[in-house]
Amino acid sequence: MESLLEYGYIGLFIGSLLAATVIPFSSDILLIGMLAAGGDIVVTVIVATVGNSVGGMISYAMGYYGEWEWLEKWFKIKRETLEKQKVKVDKYGSWLAFWSWLPFVGDVFAIALGFYRTNVKLTAIFMFVGKSIRFIIWAVLFHYFQWFTVS
Repeated sequence: MESLLEYGYIGLFIGSLLAATVIPFSSDILLIGMLAAGGDIVVTVIVATVGNSVGGMISYAMGYYGEWEWLEKWFKIKRETLEKQKVKVDKYGSWLAFWSWLPFVGDVFAIALGFYRTNVKLTAIFMFVGKSIRFIIWAVLFHYFQWFTVS
């Protein structure tokens, strides 16, 4: 992860994008690392949010274009897991994308939303809002505790 931060905002974007796919990676740590390295708080939050949202929509596309066998073989997402998500997708629809930032289940939510073909525009909006709120909270906490420890 440190090597990504050597590329500045581009590295943050790439890392945040990858973290929102099925690759186990922490975009939160990249965000904090960029802020600790002196990154502008607003630019850092925007870059991380856009990268993470694009990555989430890639997961959505994998579900949209994926087939059962393909998702099981390459991404280790079991048929039963997607079938369990069907109940949530039917109940909440695109609103479920708001929670796509959650560890472990967020990627499955994004893939399930694509697989069950929820409205792509609403999914993208809710995903962006959820991810941006998460990064804003992390940035505010970093800023507050950095200020608190320096004073």
